[in-house]
Amino acid sequence: MIKRELLSEEQISIILNRLACQLVENHGDFSETVLIGLQPRGVPVLRRLVELLEKQGIANIRQGLLDITFYRDDFRRRDSPLEPNRTRIDVLLENKRVVFVDDVLFTGRSVRAALDAIHSFGRPKDIELLVLIDRRFSRELPIQPDYTGKRVDSIASERVLVKWKEEEGHNIVYLIRPQDEQ
Repeated sequence: MIKRELLSEEQISIILNRLACQLVENHGDFSETVLIGLQPRGVPVLRRLVELLEKQGIANIRQGLLDITFYRDDFRRRDSPLEPNRTRIDVLLENKRVVFVDDVLFTGRSVRAALDAIHSFGRPKDIELLVLIDRRFSRELPIQPDYTGKRVDSIASERVLVKWKEEEGHNIVYLIRPQDEQ
């Protein structure tokens, strides 16, 4: 396995600040907006964005966590059982502007599952997608992000691994390639 650093802690910080500014430009005071972190990997990105937005003086940002486990199209095709996370959306989404937040956009299947799952909480006015990393050449569905931290051109056998300070001691993003594909 070969690991190549894609983003350092400083680069992640710069990207998250830019994404927060873009959200402010498009959502103003967030009175009609709800940020939804896609479980589990979108949650750290969501938390950091909310923290940055609050530092910019935006208060009472409505947010939630969405588990898509049972909406995935590969739910029954896996060898090992999936472990669901807990959905926590304490606001009605009817006519709200929803922004899905995730770490990596790969095939688009997780976002499709999130689109299916979100309608249990009302019918949003519109839905946008914010991702830290867009693996743009790996898409299986016609899904594109509205807000992108970094675009990465990678092949299907490669993985993008996002590590966070709370879990790994520092924030970093790697591109991982199997050893036999040098």
